[in-house]
Amino acid sequence: MHLLTDLSVSSLVDGTTEPAALTTILDALPNTRVTLLPSLHAKVYVADSSAAIVTSANLTRAGLHQNQEYGVLLRDAQLVRSLRADLEAYATLGNPVSHARLEAIRIAAEEIQQTRSRLITSARAALRREFDSRLERATTEVLRARAEGRTTNSIFSETILYLLKRHGPLTTADELEPLVQAIHPEMCDDSMNRVIKGVRFGKLWKHYVRNAQQYLKRRALITFDGQRWRLTPHNP
Repeated sequence: MHLLTDLSVSSLVDGTTEPAALTTILDALPNTRVTLLPSLHAKVYVADSSAAIVTSANLTRAGLHQNQEYGVLLRDAQLVRSLRADLEAYATLGNPVSHARLEAIRIAAEEIQQTRSRLITSARAALRREFDSRLERATTEVLRARAEGRTTNSIFSETILYLLKRHGPLTTADELEPLVQAIHPEMCDDSMNRVIKGVRFGKLWKHYVRNAQQYLKRRALITFDGQRWRLTPHNP
């Protein structure tokens, strides 16, 4: 099984994603892959090329058994294959997360939840500093998961190719950069600047997007006509 999910720090703080549930799935199904990709909100379940469900239901007890949800079951093989290919293409922009890394994130998330509960009932400055420290640790663990085995250039290069294939020719500032930021909000956070495992996160992200554009141009994978970037003819 391949599980593509959001695991942002905000989801750890508010409990909308539970790393413990992901480690439970990995323990039960050892061949499962978990790919981390923030900003993902779709609920899509695909079984080979035979069926797919597009639904409002989260993969939770409430979503599957309690809530009133709405969804569409697809059995057209061509449509299912197309949907699967779209998800697999999007998944390449994320990063596989190992069981050990998920376990580290789980521990950090539990610490956040415990400290957050105490923080709700106390306004003491010392406890607030502890919460901020736990939050920073969880942020670092999530960013490590995003950076493992990748480079800044490879992440942005793959994302640029994906977006040009999906949307067609794009300008840099008004079109491409907002789309890149929407896919990688934690890498394109203008409020911070840090390097984790050689991957740069934060304020200089636009500089690295433009570096990736030039890298792809040198490899003749994309071209620039003075206004918009586009895939080269031999790279449809």
